[in-house]
Amino acid sequence: MESLTGKVALVTGSSRGIGRSIALEIAKAGASVVINYTNNEKEAIKTLEEIRKIGRAAIIVKADVSVYEQAKMLINSAIEHFGKIDILINNAGVSYIGLFMDMNEKQWERIINVNLNGVINCSHNVIPHMVSKKAGCIVNVSSMWGNVGASCEVIYSASKGAVNLFTKALAKEMAPSNIRVNAVAPGVIDTEMNSFLNKEEREALEEEIPIGKFGKGEDVGKTVVFLCSDAAKYITAQIITIDGGMN
Repeated sequence: MESLTGKVALVTGSSRGIGRSIALEIAKAGASVVINYTNNEKEAIKTLEEIRKIGRAAIIVKADVSVYEQAKMLINSAIEHFGKIDILINNAGVSYIGLFMDMNEKQWERIINVNLNGVINCSHNVIPHMVSKKAGCIVNVSSMWGNVGASCEVIYSASKGAVNLFTKALAKEMAPSNIRVNAVAPGVIDTEMNSFLNKEEREALEEEIPIGKFGKGEDVGKTVVFLCSDAAKYITAQIITIDGGMN
């Protein structure tokens, strides 16, 4: 496994789901972890306990990354505790399934504020610290729908498509400062978010995936670890799709 020993990583939205899996894989690779959540403190504590079982240091910071001042507080809290941030994983996200014409302004503003502005807010606050060290790694969690778009997830797809281009543009801007910026675009991952599917719906969806099964959170986590490691030191401005060949 690639080593992140001695590194400090902040994972937004890491109380459960893909965010928790990323936090755990990063901890297994040797990094200290800053766990972030907005509402679910109970699940954030579970993530903390699992990381401590691995023998790694971790803290929890409550912050809504869609609010600039809270994102700033999150970054500053991490640096105050650990002295630095080497890795930022912008994972926090929300979704909405339904027809675009049935949505209201508050619903799409929330999606864009969390999924896109959250990435922008955290990146803007962490970059000065990384530039001062001439080192750092940012990985944004996008979606396969950010690549191709999805019916009934129009604003979600738009927000993730924007994340993809933000990733590519920021990577080019930060490359002279030795800061790499990439994104991962998961497909159907077996998390609580898909728990609403019944057996027939799940089987029908599995048939659409060439590899024949849902991905696991650790599949995303291990890819993120690779992108943050020295093994990927010449990789930047890339969107790595993890979808079992679906798109």
